[in-house]
Amino acid sequence: MAGERPGGVPPVVLDAMGGDHGPAETVPGALSACREHGVPVTLVGRAEELHRELGRYGGLGEVGVVHADGVVPMAERGAGAAAQRTSSLMAGCELARRTGGPFVSAGSSGAVVTCAVRAFGRGEGVVRPALAVALPTLTGSTVLIDAGGTADPTPEMLARFALLGASYARAVLGVADPSAGLLSIGAEPGKGNRLVREAAVRLANLPVRFHGNVEGHDVLAGVVDVVVTDGFTGNVVLKNIEGCVRTTLELVARAGIAPPERLAEVARLYTADTHGGAALLGLNGTVVVAHGSSAATAIARACVVAADLAAGSPPVSDRDVRTARSSSAR
Repeated sequence: MAGERPGGVPPVVLDAMGGDHGPAETVPGALSACREHGVPVTLVGRAEELHRELGRYGGLGEVGVVHADGVVPMAERGAGAAAQRTSSLMAGCELARRTGGPFVSAGSSGAVVTCAVRAFGRGEGVVRPALAVALPTLTGSTVLIDAGGTADPTPEMLARFALLGASYARAVLGVADPSAGLLSIGAEPGKGNRLVREAAVRLANLPVRFHGNVEGHDVLAGVVDVVVTDGFTGNVVLKNIEGCVRTTLELVARAGIAPPERLAEVARLYTADTHGGAALLGLNGTVVVAHGSSAATAIARACVVAADLAAGSPPVSDRDVRTARSSSAR
């Protein structure tokens, strides 16, 4: 097994069988993380396949390999995943827990969440974890949470997501006093469905600077540092942003308004090759969920993000919330 990265973080544990492409992309991605970024990686999956792929890139011995013969299908929503103890997903989570290293998978989000909760356990006061993605905006970055971890949260869960998102903004983005907005169909108080209306009451009483409701067009405008929503809506928003960026830039390219290389720079800001995936917050460990369609470059980036997060993971417990209460302005 590869050694620790400078700074004391154990190797990233990568579910090598996860995602739409499996070892064909996870193996070169792991080698790229190791060779180009100095991030040690341990691959978990079918050893024979992994050694064969490593051999194609002259990478035998460069990354660790731990055998796990099971593969969790991408269609698995979660419930059955944790029962497959010998799968690369569950075995990988367990290995990361034992070693204290971060875990990365491009598998089904629901399956990854279920297995990660089983292996790592939830942080103090956390009922369900949430996926957080930092999106580039006009003013810097905004954390979108939840981006697909919990499709049907309660108002109390949304309140917890706001605290997790604020902790992430402080620890990762360096925002001293992050503001949080609740995604709704109108900015006025009282707008939204029952979940949003009830969550708004709870967010107003949290130790976080609550902006109030925000709308879809505010997500990339930098109106708030954290946009809070349920996982179903958040995942739709994230993929809609990615699709809109691609379509808009293609239309601009066809019109000849800007050089293709400049448009490519903008496009890269919103691709998995840059953000690497979503951090699963609220666990007693570091987990990054990459896109199911991730190619090698995105897998490598997810490993780098996981290693960086593990080196300075954001707080997740009620103890951290009490600390935030004493140091953050209301």
